[in-house]
This record gives sequence, C-alpha cells and structure tokens, in this order.
Amino acid sequence: MSFPIHRPRRLRHNKVIRNMVRETLLTPNDFIYPMFVTFGKGVRKKISSMPGCAQLSVDEAVKDAQHAYKLGIPAIILFGIPEHKDEKGTEAYNAKGIVQKAIKAIKDKVPDLVVITDVCMCEYMSHGHCGVIKSGKILNDPTLELLAKEALSHAKAGVDMVAPSDMMDGRIMAIRDILDGNGFEDIPIMSYAAKYASAFYSPFREAAESTPAFGDRRSYQMDPANRREAMKEVALDIEEGADIVMVKPALSYMDIISDVKDSFDVPVAAYNVSGEYSMVKAAAKLGWIDEMKVVMEILTSLKRAGADIILTYHAVDAARELNK
Repeated sequence: MSFPIHRPRRLRHNKVIRNMVRETLLTPNDFIYPMFVTFGKGVRKKISSMPGCAQLSVDEAVKDAQHAYKLGIPAIILFGIPEHKDEKGTEAYNAKGIVQKAIKAIKDKVPDLVVITDVCMCEYMSHGHCGVIKSGKILNDPTLELLAKEALSHAKAGVDMVAPSDMMDGRIMAIRDILDGNGFEDIPIMSYAAKYASAFYSPFREAAESTPAFGDRRSYQMDPANRREAMKEVALDIEEGADIVMVKPALSYMDIISDVKDSFDVPVAAYNVSGEYSMVKAAAKLGWIDEMKVVMEILTSLKRAGADIILTYHAVDAARELNK
C-alpha cells in the first residue's frame, strides 16, 4: 500500500519526533581537532587561507587544547612547524623538537585529552616532500627508518596515538615494529590509509609550511580517480598493524568512506581537510551560505557515510553548536 496509508511526513511533524527517529547522531565525541604548533612564546599566527586557525606556540596550544577538551572534544592531532629544516628532517625525531615539547606540555595540563601526532617528514624537510630524495626521486625504504624514528620520539614524549600520513609503502609495519620493540606496544596507529593526491590540501600547505619545492606528491599519494585501489591500501595497512584507518580528503570521497566501512572491521576516520574548511569559510564570509548549518550538514553526512571519527578544523565551532 502507498498513499494515503503511508505518510512519511508523520515522522517529520515536529522537532521532538524528528530527533527520536534520527538515524545518524553527531556528537563532539566524534571529533579530532587538528592543531599547528610552532616555536616561540605567546605566538598565535593567523593562517590567512584558513580563517579561525593559527600556528600556535606551545603555551597557546595548551590553552586551545584545554578549551577543546572542555567542549567535549576527546582528541587533538598535532602538526609541527620546526625552527630549522634540512634534507634529513632531523627536527622530526629530535627529542626536544616542537611536537615533542607540545606533547609533554599538553599531557601535563590536560592528561585525559588524547594527543595524536601526525607522523610525516614534509614539514621538516627543506624540500617539502614526505621522504628522502635522491636524484629528484622520493625514496621509499630509506624514508621508513626516519618515520619510525619520528614515531618513537613521539612515543617517548608521551603521545597517546601516532598517525602516519606519508603514504610510503610499508610504513605501518616499520612503525609498529619500532614501537613494539621499545615497549610501546599499547600505542595505537591511525593510518592515513587511503590518502589521495588532492587539490583540497592547498591551505594546509600554507599552515604547515610544507609546499614541495619541486614537483608534486602524485608518485606516493593516490590518484583521485581510483576507488578499488583504496581497498588494497587499507587492507595492507591493517595487515601491517593499523588500528584505525583514515580516508583523506573526506567530502569528495564519501564513496571511499562507505566502501571502507562496509569492507573492514576496524574504526574508520575521515579527514575533513583544509580546502573543504576554507571553502565553507569563504562562502560564509560572502554571505552565500549559513556557515554553521552547512558545517553541521557536512559533518553529519560524513558520519552517515560511515566515518566513526572525523578530523576537522570545524571541531570547536561544531562542538559549541552541539552543546547548545
């Protein structure tokens, strides 16, 4: 039978009923808040392409971490902007590096906040690529050693979770081996498993000061045209020891999020990346959209697609909205 017996509008009649039958529930507990940390004191350097975001000195990062935690956001992810860069990315695994300092300071003041670190070399290399370079080629296997050292240095500083984003083959196994071999077998790995070579990353490169000095990252990040390849990448990372797998970017890749959720029995994260964030901010500034309504719709759609965890620069504003 159809109309008039069936009237779907009955369950949309008022807000209470709509809330009762809502299929997807978004909460602040779904969010990870990305933060950029840099050297200095009292530093809050605005990122022009990402309104509302800034490079933060450690003392300012602690304040923002405390604020996020009070709003119910359970975790942050740290990206470092070092004082010095070189062709070996030595600041990435320096025990006194900026991320290592930030981990200790934040865990000291907000011990129950989960601190995650991005594990990659691009912010620390003078050339801006995610790995060791020889004769213009990004070398896979020599990079694994540096990534493993970086992850271990974060573990020694007190991190709760590491998140390798470089897309080198075998990096999950290399990191799992070095963590387990040094008594950090309880630290989980959230792998950027299906990370695409996307144009949506442009604002991030300003924020992290990680624009490649030459070429692009298409030889190690995934082709945006490929869907089946994502399943292979995710399966390999799980086999190597990933505890959580991530799809990045999120908004134009909801088919991949859904595929991964349906195919693998592990938590799925989605990174609502800088370009997605900045487009919303730009349209809102021009008065073309209602910012918070669009933000909440985007984040809800990502969770509906299958994301258990959402990394988003909107996290603080969205948590504030959800807490009303």
